[in-house]
Amino acid sequence: MISVNDFRTGLTIIVDGELYRVLDFQHVKPGKGAAFVRSKLRNLRNGNVVEKTFRAGEKVEKAMIENRKMQYLYAQGESHVFMDMESYEQIELNADQIDYELKFLKENMEVYIMTYQGEMLGVELPNTVELKVVETEPGIKGDTASGGSKPATLETGLVVQVPFFVNEGDILVINTSDGSYVSRAN
Repeated sequence: MISVNDFRTGLTIIVDGELYRVLDFQHVKPGKGAAFVRSKLRNLRNGNVVEKTFRAGEKVEKAMIENRKMQYLYAQGESHVFMDMESYEQIELNADQIDYELKFLKENMEVYIMTYQGEMLGVELPNTVELKVVETEPGIKGDTASGGSKPATLETGLVVQVPFFVNEGDILVINTSDGSYVSRAN
């Protein structure tokens, strides 16, 4: 058990029998009344984001999540196959379990699979990924780096807004937390 005063981003907790990851939290000390912690939590089983308020000092159970390093191999219908990097054991995750993460996954990419007491919860992506632009309007001479953006379709099907100077075939660095353009890869 841990106190809600010890919350930090990325912590995994159990509330009412459900697994949650702390996305954001704020300690609030009103002028009148007791202090409390306002938090934004993601349910690790269904992906829903909820806001919960806890009394200051309230105790919650900390969940021990195991991360196994695995390699994404391929898609087979609605299931996606991953291989353990040490034991070469292969597991399958259903597409609806990793719906958001599929926008960033490429074959042979190394990721961490989150498990809780043998239950596969999903994929933990790196903070950024490098993806190739497969379709975008060509840049026009005179467009500047600070002058706006255009849509670009990446190799995984993800569509992001990019600066005008980005062309088809470019490799881009994409933020996995919000799916935004960071920079061109070197």
